[in-house]
Parts: sequence; structure tokens; C-alpha cells
Amino acid sequence: MRKRKCALLVLAVAVATLVFFSPMKTAASEAATFSDIRDKLVSQYDFEEIDGSLKELFPDEQLDFKETLMGILSGDLDFSLQLLGELAADQLGYAFQSSRSNLIHMLLIALLAAVFSNFSKVFQSRQISDISFYGLYLLLIALAISSFEAVVNWVRGGIEALTAFMGVFCPLYFLAVSVAKGSATSVAFYHLVLFLIFLTEVVILNFLLPMLHIYMIVRVLNYLSDEDYLSKFAELIEMAVSWLLKTVLACIVGLNVIQGLISPAIDTVKRSVITRSAEAIPGIGDAIGGMAEVAIGTAVLVKNGIGMAGAVISIALCVVPLAQVACIVLLYKLAAAIIQPVSDKRIVGCIETVGEGCRMLLGVIFTTGFLFLLTIVVVAAVTGNV
Repeated sequence: MRKRKCALLVLAVAVATLVFFSPMKTAASEAATFSDIRDKLVSQYDFEEIDGSLKELFPDEQLDFKETLMGILSGDLDFSLQLLGELAADQLGYAFQSSRSNLIHMLLIALLAAVFSNFSKVFQSRQISDISFYGLYLLLIALAISSFEAVVNWVRGGIEALTAFMGVFCPLYFLAVSVAKGSATSVAFYHLVLFLIFLTEVVILNFLLPMLHIYMIVRVLNYLSDEDYLSKFAELIEMAVSWLLKTVLACIVGLNVIQGLISPAIDTVKRSVITRSAEAIPGIGDAIGGMAEVAIGTAVLVKNGIGMAGAVISIALCVVPLAQVACIVLLYKLAAAIIQPVSDKRIVGCIETVGEGCRMLLGVIFTTGFLFLLTIVVVAAVTGNV
């Protein structure tokens, strides 16, 4: 990374030298020359690995990272907004089609349970009605757990896709940070992102998602009886998940703030010593200072463009599971509201539990995506000054 950083800086300074020592400079020529500096600097970055990752993550979209970056640098955000809109619309339709079958079966079971409950007086023995109800409820539990398992798989796939993309995006982004600001900031935040990826895989994928499985099972089993035997245990799990997400969020925010206060200051001091020493050279010091300012400003622009392109793709990766899970939450909440006047409260509670579990999964996805986006934004903010 150090050799590549030096090569990029030398290229930027060399092109800036041609700009400053050209005999005639107009506003149009300066704009054209700035574009040349930017294009030559962008061409030095290797986008092959990240393009391969995008082909796997978005096989139907044919995304090209360099084209997205150049569009952002030129101020064209229409493509990014169009991509997010298309992904959201596609995933809402996919989620509805995937969950429609299970939801219809659950509604039919709820209606049958309502029939058995309302006409239980027809049977001579109350046990026949109870056995029929419990049989239907066990079938409803199987459908509810199956639906929730499908949503968990969507969430797991979305989070794994996000961490996979960040794994190939970070080397490119923090190389740009190293060129624009310095190695101390780049290394510090790179280690922070690696720690965040590790934290996501260990805490969220391997701990929080299984806890939500347990929460779902406890809630549906609680409705087997008219009494609330397991409701407090379910509330305990819900509280533990909420506290854990907030703790992870607070830790990552704190680490971002600390790194943003210390590492950029170290790089600023190092760069100031070099630039001030160069500017003190008689005769050519001012020219060298001007060249360095142009080169660093261009590097900062390219770095921010790479960061914004990565943020757009990260949002697109989060939109996929967010749209799917949000659709499921609305459908199951609506189903519970529709059958509440006619069905048993335990049946309503079971269907509502699927919506509640998916709502908690929605919080997990949102928090995970926010952590990565926050890190990209903080890096761009603290390294934005020339």
C-alpha cells in the first residue's frame, strides 16, 4: 500500500506541475486540466476485485464501480437513485410472492380455529373442541416458524453480502484515504472496519439471530395456554437483543469519534511539516505549495467519490433485506388485525408474533447497515480538509 500511495502522490504532483507551469490558463482550460488530473488519478486504482464482487452481489444489474464513481464525481446521482428504487420495488414484489402462500394458509387455519371455537357448544365433550383447536394451532406454529425461518435467511444473506462487499471495498477506500490524508488515519480506520466486520459476524450472525429464533419459539409456545407462562421470558429476550444492539452501536460510534480526533491530527502534523519546509525554499517554494494543494485537493475529491460510491452500494445491499422484511411485517400485522374480531386471541397472538419477530429483524438490519455507513461518513468527514 505504501508504494502505491507514493506512486499516486507522485502522479498527482506531476500533473499539477504541468498545470502551474503552463503558459496560458483560462477558466475552461483549468476545468479541463482538473478533469484530466482526476481521471488520471482514478485510472491508477484497481477496481477489478470490487467489480467481481458486484457481479456476484448484483448479477442482474451489471454494476461497474468505476462508472458509478465517475458519475458521482461529475454530480450525476440519477443512476444511484434509480438503482435503489428498482431494488426496493423488486424486493417488495419478491417478498409478497414468497410469503403469500404461507400467509393464506395461516389465515385459513385462523378461520377454522374460529369455527371450532365459536361452535364448541355443539360438541358434547369440550375435549373434542380443545383437541381440534390444538391440532390447528400446532399446524399454525409450524407455518409461523417456517415463515420466520425464511425471513431470517433473507436477513442473514443480506448481512453476509454487506460484510463481503465491505471486505473488498475497504482496501480500495483506505488506499484513497492514505493518499488524501495519510497512513495513520487509513490504518486506524481500516482496523476499525475489520473489527466491525468481525463483530457483525460473531455478535449479530452467530448470537443475535439465534436469540431471535428462541424469542419466536417462546412467544408462539406461550399462546398454547390461556395463561401467560412464558411472556416474561420473551420480554427478557427482547430486552437483551435491544440492549445488545444499542451497546454495539454506542461502542462503534465511540471508536469512530476517538479515531476521528486522533489519527487525522497526526497526519495533519506530518503533512504540515513537509509542506511548510517545501514552501520555505526560496524561489520555488510558493509554486511547490500550490502544486501540493491542487494534488491533495484532487486526491480528497477522488477519495470522497469512492466513499460515496461505496455508501450507495452499501445502502443498496441494505435495501434488499429491508424491503423484504418490512413487507412481511406489514402483511402479518395486517393479517392479525383482520382476524382479531373473529378468531381466538391465541391464534391472533401467534400470527402477530411473526410480525413482531420480523420487526426485531428489521432493527438488526438497520443497525448493521448504519454502523458501516457511519464509519464511511466519519472517515469522509474527518479527512475532507485539504
